[in-house]
Amino acid sequence: MNGLIHIIAGAFLLSIVHASIPNHWIPLVALSKSEKWSEKFTMSATAIAGFSHTLSTIIIGIIVGFFGYKLSSSYAFIVGVIAPTILILMGLVYLIMSFRQNKHHHHHEIHIDDTRKKTTFTILLTLIVSMFFSPCLEIEAYFFVASKLGWEGIIAVSIVYTFITIAGMVLLVWLGLKGVQKIKSHFLEHHEKTITGFLLVFLGMAGYFIR
Repeated sequence: MNGLIHIIAGAFLLSIVHASIPNHWIPLVALSKSEKWSEKFTMSATAIAGFSHTLSTIIIGIIVGFFGYKLSSSYAFIVGVIAPTILILMGLVYLIMSFRQNKHHHHHEIHIDDTRKKTTFTILLTLIVSMFFSPCLEIEAYFFVASKLGWEGIIAVSIVYTFITIAGMVLLVWLGLKGVQKIKSHFLEHHEKTITGFLLVFLGMAGYFIR
């Protein structure tokens, strides 16, 4: 049970950070205001875009988790050492990147100037396709770690990641429409890699001690 709680807690934390990344929700706020969408339509569009993004991530994650599960069933070393080490190494990569550049590892930003003359359907389709083809890399590695618990761990991460990401995006877009985006998303925008890196290292180290 401790192992499952650890996996769920880690997925929860990663999902919160992921959903909070400014280029996941600020473009939707800008689109809504530019296209004069209603609040209800904007929330629906956000949920659909968020689901598209989580769907591709989960598809890849299940594949990664499946191979991890097959390996861990034969090699206990992978469960106790290799899987946590992967998280730590990935976290270190994110930390190094955060010191070397301010660009994001996600590239599904929406360019408002390119969408103004398009129909609402075209805008939504572009948004959905863009989000689908930009899966979340850090959670993919976490699926490998979760696979030590078998399908229970893989399904738990999938559910938590989907719910928290979509709910987080919808909440932030709603707050953005109310003008609360002025709360300063600047810090997270420039330190997202650092936060993600430290979180991955922490989860990886915890993985050595929690089974």
